[in-house]
Amino acid sequence: MNESRGMPNMAAAELPPPPTYYRWSVLVVISLAMFGNYYVYDAVSPIADLLKSQLGFSDRNIGTLNAIYSIPNVFMVLIGGIIIDRIGVRRATLLFGVLCFSGAVITALTGKLAIMATGRLIFGIGAESLIVAVTTALARWFRGKELSFAFGVNLTIARLGSFLALNSPTWAKPAFDRWQWPLLITVAMGTFCIIGPLVYGLMENRAAKKFSMKQAGGTDKVELSQIFRMSPSYWLVVLMCVTFYSAIFPFQTFAIKFFQEAHGTTREYGGFLSSLLTLFAMVFTPIFGILVDRVAKRSLFMMFGSLLLVPVYLMMAYSPLPLIVPMAMMGIAFSLVPAIMWPSVAYIVDQNRLGTAYGLMTMIQNIGLAGYNLLIGWANDHSGASMTNPGGYALGMWIFSVSGFLGFFFAWRLRKAETGPKAHGLETITVKSSAKA
Repeated sequence: MNESRGMPNMAAAELPPPPTYYRWSVLVVISLAMFGNYYVYDAVSPIADLLKSQLGFSDRNIGTLNAIYSIPNVFMVLIGGIIIDRIGVRRATLLFGVLCFSGAVITALTGKLAIMATGRLIFGIGAESLIVAVTTALARWFRGKELSFAFGVNLTIARLGSFLALNSPTWAKPAFDRWQWPLLITVAMGTFCIIGPLVYGLMENRAAKKFSMKQAGGTDKVELSQIFRMSPSYWLVVLMCVTFYSAIFPFQTFAIKFFQEAHGTTREYGGFLSSLLTLFAMVFTPIFGILVDRVAKRSLFMMFGSLLLVPVYLMMAYSPLPLIVPMAMMGIAFSLVPAIMWPSVAYIVDQNRLGTAYGLMTMIQNIGLAGYNLLIGWANDHSGASMTNPGGYALGMWIFSVSGFLGFFFAWRLRKAETGPKAHGLETITVKSSAKA
C-alpha cells in the first residue's frame, strides 16, 4: 500500500510546471468572469437620472441599489472565501458566476425598487465572492512569478467591463430612452460571469493531468480561529482597502449625476469623465504591477496612491480646474493602489488560507462600501444636492477626502510595520529575488 501510494506522487513530481503561455491563458479566461462582473456592477450609475425621472427614485433609493450589493457581503463573502478554500476555485467560480447572472436578470425585470434591490442583492452575493475566487486563483498560479503584473492585467480586463458600462450612454445611446433597456444589455454582459468559469474549469482539469499543480496549490481544512491570528500587516492592508475603495466606488455611484447637476455636463460626457478612472486603471495598473515586481517598496507606493485621493474631491467641489484634472489624479491612484494591495496579501498570508484571507478582506471592504453608499445618498439628500443647488454635493466631497486621508494613514502604518523586524517582504521581494527563493 505504501509503495502504491508513493508511485503517483513520484509521477506527479516528474510532471513539468504549467508553462508560461498556459498560465497567462488561464488569467485571460478567468478574467472574463471579472469583465462581466464589473459591467453589471457599474450599470446603475449611467441610468441614475433615468431612475429619478422615469421611476421617481431619490438619491437615497439609487444609493440603496449599490449599498444593498455590499450589505450581504458583510457576512457572505467570508463564507465564500471559506467555500473557495474547501471546494476549490473551479467549482466556486461557476457557483458564484451563476449568482451574478441571476442577479442581473432579476434587476432588469421590473421598475419596482424592492425587486431591483433583490436582484442587486443576489448579484452582490455572487459578485464579491467571484472576485475573491478569481483573486485566489491568480495568487496560486502566479505567486513567485509576475504576481503584481498578473493582477494588473486581470484588473485591466475587468475594468474594461466598467469602462464599457460607464460609456454605454455613448455607444448604446438609443437604449437610454428607457431605464430598462440598458439593463437588458447588462444581462447580456453578465453571461461572461458563467462563460469564464466554465472554460477555466476545463483548463484546470487539463492542467491537473499534464502539469505539476504545485504552483496552483491545494486546499486544506480552514479553521475559523485562523481569522484572529492574521498578522498586523494583514489588518493594515484590510483597513487601507476599505478606506481607499470607500473613496472610489460610492463616488462613482453618483458621479455622472454629480457631473450633470453640479458642473452642467451631458450624460454622455459625465459617463466619459467617470470612465476616465477606469481607463487610466486599464492602462497603468499592469505598468505599475511590473514596476512593483521589479523594485518592491509596496507600502511606499500605496502611501503615494492614497495621498493622491485627498485633494481630488475638493478640487471638483471648489476649484475651477477642468474636471479631467482631478479625474486623472484619481485614475492614477486607482491604478497604483489595487495593483499592489491585493497581491500583497499573497506575501503576508499562507497560500492555503488565501481564500479565507481575501474573503475576510472583501467582507470588511463591503461594510465600508455599504455604509458609504448610504452615507453619501443621505448627505446629498440632506444638503439638497441638485441642479439648482450644486453646493449640496460639497458635504459628500468632504467625506470622500477624509476617507482618502485615512487610506494614506493606514499605508503609512503598513510602511512602518514592513520596515521593522516582523516584515513579510513587501518592501523587498522582487520577481528576481522570489524566483531564486
